[in-house]
Amino acid sequence: MSSPTPVKSRRLPLIIAVIAVLGGGWWWHQHSQNAKEAAARNKGAAPVAVGVAEVRTMDAPLRLNALGTVNSTYTVTVRSRVDGQLDKVHFSEGQMVKQGQLLAKLDSRPYQATLTQAEGQLQRDQALLANARIDLARYQQLSGQNSISKQQVDTQQALVHQYEGTVKVDQGAVAAAKLNVDYARIIAPVSGRVGLRQVDPGNIVHASDANGLVTITQTQPINVVFAIPEVSLTSVLQAARDNRTLKVEAWDRDNKHKLADGTLLALDNQLNTGTGTINIKAKFANEQQELFPNQFVNVNLELGVRKNAIVVPTVAVQLGKVGNYVYTVGDDSTINLAKVKTGPASGDNTIIEDGLKPGQRVVIDGVDKLRDGAQVKVVDRAAQAREAASAAANAGKGHKKHGAGAWGKHHASAAN
Repeated sequence: MSSPTPVKSRRLPLIIAVIAVLGGGWWWHQHSQNAKEAAARNKGAAPVAVGVAEVRTMDAPLRLNALGTVNSTYTVTVRSRVDGQLDKVHFSEGQMVKQGQLLAKLDSRPYQATLTQAEGQLQRDQALLANARIDLARYQQLSGQNSISKQQVDTQQALVHQYEGTVKVDQGAVAAAKLNVDYARIIAPVSGRVGLRQVDPGNIVHASDANGLVTITQTQPINVVFAIPEVSLTSVLQAARDNRTLKVEAWDRDNKHKLADGTLLALDNQLNTGTGTINIKAKFANEQQELFPNQFVNVNLELGVRKNAIVVPTVAVQLGKVGNYVYTVGDDSTINLAKVKTGPASGDNTIIEDGLKPGQRVVIDGVDKLRDGAQVKVVDRAAQAREAASAAANAGKGHKKHGAGAWGKHHASAAN
C-alpha cells in the first residue's frame, strides 16, 4: 500500500511557476518603460547639425598619389682634362649654359709650345721620308739596268718604311699636342644650370681634382622619381599598356599648387623587397623652371577614367568593425548606417562599387557625433563660410571707416 504524496511537495512547482510569471512581467514592464523613456529623450533632443553631399555618377579620373624627388636628367662635374693655371672664367654662378659653351680657359702656352715642337719634328721627318722615296725610285731604276745590287734596293725600301713609321709617330704627337691645347678651353658637356664655382682664377687645377671647376645639372627636361606600393603595380602596368604616355602631375610640398605636367618615362625592373614598393620615373619639360633638382614634390599619376562611376566625397567614408561605411540621410532627416564597398580614389572623391545609389545623401561633416537612427539637421557649410567671410569683410571696412573718422577729428582738434 503506497503512502500519500506530501502536500508541500505538490505546491513547490506551482509556487516557482507563479514567481517566474511575476518576474517576467516585472522585467517586461521595466524594459518597456526604459524604451519609452529613451524614445522620449531622443524625441526631445536637439538634432545634430551635419553637412551632406549627394551621391552622384560621373566619369571619374583614376589617380595614384605618391611622394617623389626631382632628379636632374644629367648631372656633370666639370673637370679640366689637363693640368694648368686657371686663366679666366666665362660663366656666372647659377647661369643657364648650352652644350659646347665656353666655361673657362687655362694658360695654354706650355701646350702650344709642345705643339710647335711636334709640328717641327713632323716636318723634318716628312722631308727625310720624301728624300728616301726619291732615292728608292733611283735605285729601282738602276736595279732594272743591273747597275746596282738588289740588296741596296731592299735596304732603301726598308729605310722608306722606317721614315713612314716615324712620320706616323710625329702625326700622333701633333694630334695629342693639339688636343691638349683644345683641353685648355673647358666647355660645357651638357646644357643646364651651373652651380657654385669651386676654383677661382689664378689657381692651378689638375685633371685629378675631385671637386672639379663647377657642377652642371640639366633641368630641361627634368625627371621625378617616386615609389608606389606593390598592390598598385598591376593597375599601373595595365594603364601603361593602354596608354604609353600616362600623364603625371607634380605638386608642391603642401599639395596646393601644381608645379608642372609630365609623362610616365619608365618603371624600375624590380621591386624593393625591404619597402614593398617599386620606383617609377616621370619626365617633365620644366619650361617654367618650377622643378629643381632634389626638390620634394607630391605626384599624381593618372591611370585613365572610370566611366559612369558612383562617387562620394572621400571624407564621407568611415572605417569601423563592419568595414567601410557611410551615414546616409533619409527624407525624414534620420541617419542610417550603410555598409559600402569602396573602389579607387578619384581626386577628393572615392568610387563606390556597392552599397549606394545616385541621389542618396551622405554625411560629410559632423560624422563623429552621429549614431544609427539619430535625427539630424542638414546645414549648408559653404553658405555659412561665405556669410562669415562677408561679415568679416564688412567688419573690416567699418573698422577702417571708424579709424579714418577718428583720425580726422583728432587732426582737426590739433589744428584748432
